[in-house]
Amino acid sequence: MSNTIAVDCWLLSSGVSSFTSTSKLYFPANFSRTAHFGSNTIRASATTNGSSEGVIYNALSCGRRALLSMITLPLVMPCERINSSVGAIAADESFRLREEIRKVLSKGKAAGVLRLVFHDAGTFEIDEKTGGMNGSIVYEFDRPENKGLKKSLKILDKAKSQIDLVQSVSWADIIALAGAEAVSLCGGPSMGGPSIPIQLGRIDSMVPDPEGKLPEESLDATSLKQCFERKGFSTQELVALSGAHTLGSKGFGNPTVFDNEYFKILMEKPWLSSGGMTSMVGLPSDRALVEDDECVGWISKYAEDQSLFFDDFKNAYTKLVDTGATWKKAL
Repeated sequence: MSNTIAVDCWLLSSGVSSFTSTSKLYFPANFSRTAHFGSNTIRASATTNGSSEGVIYNALSCGRRALLSMITLPLVMPCERINSSVGAIAADESFRLREEIRKVLSKGKAAGVLRLVFHDAGTFEIDEKTGGMNGSIVYEFDRPENKGLKKSLKILDKAKSQIDLVQSVSWADIIALAGAEAVSLCGGPSMGGPSIPIQLGRIDSMVPDPEGKLPEESLDATSLKQCFERKGFSTQELVALSGAHTLGSKGFGNPTVFDNEYFKILMEKPWLSSGGMTSMVGLPSDRALVEDDECVGWISKYAEDQSLFFDDFKNAYTKLVDTGATWKKAL
């Protein structure tokens, strides 16, 4: 049930001036509170109205001090119950979105969806204050680096169209949440993929992001670290996020299982073997990581400890999809 406050008949009088206004706010029901302001009384009490619980809030002859009551309203109302109600609503919305995404997502489609996340969020630049997780990828499919991503967006469009029938949701939220679901879906047999909490409320951009902001596949380790530093990410976060390449057809183990095989294979450097398919393993940027001492330190840790990789990937992913986002203002 939704909890509603109707702020009814605010009579604000001061000298010869007065006005009346009515508005609705969300507050928990089943309570009664009374506040005293001089000789005036403000009383809040719970009522039930049909399918929703309501709270009628009346201010009678409050004068100027009624204005003060609006500021001090949290002192009158049980704020902890408000916060818990808002949290429950957000959790329910996230569950409904994830449910629709699961209907269209499969392990075979997971790598493309995760790539969609990185190409939307990866345009962020701290100094320029541009790019980030803003849904602008929908305007950028003509760029060479985004080749093939339109197919992944079409997959998510099926889920978004169903969600929009009930409540409008941004592309930025859908893409961020779908990437998290892709990782969770592709967990190995010994343990599932990391569960990544995603905050909702991103606002979509109406224009494409500046070009040339994604890390190029041909960068060496030093250039990669500098690129990620401009986006606010450390070397450790760079290595953790690179572990997403364990999904897909880059040669790092099972293409539909999210695990730490990426790091194990990097340590083996199979591309150094003469001939065969091993020479095709990974991108040049993947191979560059293992030639850098700082990166190798993290690669070896993740190769030995999958749980550590999962934890660090979860934190880095959350940071990635929050970075540069514009958020809806709280009600």
